[in-house]
Amino acid sequence: MKRLFNEKFDNHFDLIIVGGGISGVSVAYEAASQGLKVAIFEKGDFGEATSAATSKLIHGGLRYLKNLEFGLVRESLTERRVLENIAPNLVYPLPFMIPTYSNLKNNKFSLFIGMLLYDILSLDKAWTWDRTKKLPFHKTINARRTLNMEPSVNECKLNGSSIYYDCQNLNPERLTLSVLKSAINNGAVSANYAKVEAFIKENNKVKGVKVKDLFNNKEYEITADLTINCTGPWTDIVLNSALDNKETSHHIRRSEGIHIITKKLSFKHAVLMMTKEGRHIMLIPWRNYSIIGTTDKEYLGDPDNYKVKKESILELLDEFNENYGLEKLTYKDVQFAYGGLRPLVDNQAEASYQSSRKYEIYDNAKDGLDGLITVEGGKYTTSRKLAAHVMKRISKKLNRKHHKSVTNKKYLVDSDIKNMESFIRQLVLRYPMFSEATINYVGRNYGLQCHTIFRLAMYDKPLSLVVSQDGEILAEVVYVIKKEMAYTLSDILFRRTGIGTLGYPGDDVFSIVVETAKKYLKWDNERTQSEIEEVMKVFNLPK
Repeated sequence: MKRLFNEKFDNHFDLIIVGGGISGVSVAYEAASQGLKVAIFEKGDFGEATSAATSKLIHGGLRYLKNLEFGLVRESLTERRVLENIAPNLVYPLPFMIPTYSNLKNNKFSLFIGMLLYDILSLDKAWTWDRTKKLPFHKTINARRTLNMEPSVNECKLNGSSIYYDCQNLNPERLTLSVLKSAINNGAVSANYAKVEAFIKENNKVKGVKVKDLFNNKEYEITADLTINCTGPWTDIVLNSALDNKETSHHIRRSEGIHIITKKLSFKHAVLMMTKEGRHIMLIPWRNYSIIGTTDKEYLGDPDNYKVKKESILELLDEFNENYGLEKLTYKDVQFAYGGLRPLVDNQAEASYQSSRKYEIYDNAKDGLDGLITVEGGKYTTSRKLAAHVMKRISKKLNRKHHKSVTNKKYLVDSDIKNMESFIRQLVLRYPMFSEATINYVGRNYGLQCHTIFRLAMYDKPLSLVVSQDGEILAEVVYVIKKEMAYTLSDILFRRTGIGTLGYPGDDVFSIVVETAKKYLKWDNERTQSEIEEVMKVFNLPK
């Protein structure tokens, strides 16, 4: 991966994409795979905001059945299987348990109907390229077996549970990066820390963007035949700037979703409970810890000022304590908290939790901004399909012949692995000098690039130092700096590696990661201290 501004570049493209979250990189990959000359700009780091604030799931959206959104559920279930296929190292089956109780909201019959529909809508879920990743149909068990399997379940009036399968997104940040790499492999160019300051307009037609390289404060004019706004929670703000701050009639709503990480509280299932308000709250196993989430509360402030608040964490803890059968969790039990804003199309229900996760593709020619298309809403699971629909609109706007999407038939870059379990076994035999934990973590998170990381560690022995309980090694830090456009300590700790995503890794590990970054990125003491202060704002829980 090479950053656009770090080498010579053309200043005209077929397509400019503003926003480097999962939607933006997916559109970039789809367009580049069909031969378009594509540039993508992200004002922060790729996958930094909404795309990193997920429950780490690839799912069909069981709750959308309640709203009779069968098309959305079917599309999501199809895309779940596609992501299992094209990103086999990062997407895995995960069993979910939904306890049932002797009340109207959680009775067995209504859940059985929902489970049956979910199975029917995903009858092709067994057609996975990796045969070990086939998802079974749901099953129902009694109350005793439920409690034996997952003691976290509240036993008051419990009468059983249903178990079904969705998928876990092992590392959303790295999956977003894999999609971007696939776009680049097809000819796209990209830059993080590249802020689009304004649109270039001529006779009410958008001709490109003025983009500032935040590292050198230089502004460049980049032109394109078509510009795509994929800025998620910033969508209407970007549109207002395009309209010279005349407020657009097209609005989005923002929903805050936070998650907290605690010690391991469930055995192997994600346990899904319904609150008395009718919302779901989940307890999800992840990296020998548990993720509790998520909230879904309308956010009315400036998205640039968003931060996880103590009040939101306490509300989530209260919900958990009220609905699960474990000892009460307190603020001290929270190891790490993260959150973000979801963009919702502003034509749905009053409450953000009830709002659809449908997406919209909007031609801004209707606002007098021909040459600009805005993508709104959606969710991580359906990002590839969204991109395929956007490509249809792009082809029409550019008067190009539209070709059927092929991104569902190709492995993502470095994910060309036909059987993950066999792949891991081969790595164990090939690299006996590393622990099985290290083999598992590096092999799954980096796919075929794991060989590069292992060779780095073998060539330079200090880089074989283990820096997390998962077996992560220091060589990952060097690799992501050299090969993956990691320019800040936050990039390294939270989006390229998993060293910081479980919370503060301890003084010893933190110090050596900082020193390694300082060495390879050639920071002076002032820059190093600034980087430390920024990441500590993330690690420290709000007071």
